[in-house]
Amino acid sequence: MEMSSKILFFLLSTTISSSSSFPDPARVSQLSWHPRAFLYKSFLSHQECDHLIALARDKLEKSMVADNDSGKSVASEVRTSSGMFLGKKQDETVSRIERRIAAWTFLPEENGESMQILHYENGEKYEPHFDYFHDKTNQQLGGHRIATVLMYLSDVQKGGETIFPNSEGKLSQPKDESWSDCAKKGYAVKPQKGDALLFFNLHLDATTDSDSLHGSCPVIDGEKWSATKWIHVRSFDVPEKLWASDGCKDEHHLCAGWAVLGECKKNPIYMVGSKTSPGSCRKSCKICES
Repeated sequence: MEMSSKILFFLLSTTISSSSSFPDPARVSQLSWHPRAFLYKSFLSHQECDHLIALARDKLEKSMVADNDSGKSVASEVRTSSGMFLGKKQDETVSRIERRIAAWTFLPEENGESMQILHYENGEKYEPHFDYFHDKTNQQLGGHRIATVLMYLSDVQKGGETIFPNSEGKLSQPKDESWSDCAKKGYAVKPQKGDALLFFNLHLDATTDSDSLHGSCPVIDGEKWSATKWIHVRSFDVPEKLWASDGCKDEHHLCAGWAVLGECKKNPIYMVGSKTSPGSCRKSCKICES
């Protein structure tokens, strides 16, 4: 190799290895084709994991689920963790992680929801569920969630595995006593600090994939911190301020209270609306002026 070529190779290698947004395919392994699932080892540095936890620790609220009929966020024993959402441009660390996710998944940043930080204490769990929507309301903004990126922010002594009960690999995956009983009911992934799990909720033809059913096993020993990034088939960015000709008003008398509780960010489709359908609480969410 000529000296000029060596220098060019060195510079290119240095640029790639030092670029925190550039994915390293050598650290990615395919876990399953049904569903399509991939594990990226050390996707986040330990410093990034600790930073995300620090941003969320004093802002956690009880986790909610989307009602299958109305699309509203409701409390449920199906999901017993606590969590909060980070702004996409919360700080440079969050922005860098957002870019890295887009580079790895080949899906635009604007198609993603805000990153959700979750905390599971002893016994807390999330029963098996789908990340795609059953209601029409949530599909109006961005369409179905095509993919989910689950980043593990902490190690867990026992339990807390991500489980896929319908996966083709559930019978062939070897498991010893270090796995929880819950994890033995499907293909499972142990939470390891810094790792990221990518799985697709839709088939290649955009139909929903029932094999993507997944859950978080109860934490048995320790605690679990994770960050979830849901990515849609279209742009999910909440529309800019709407200057509607029909006036600015709330359609429900409880809108002001819901806005105070943070529902404008937690449930933007119902509260704010989509690009084609105004939400029910636009005035309280301050996206229009009366």
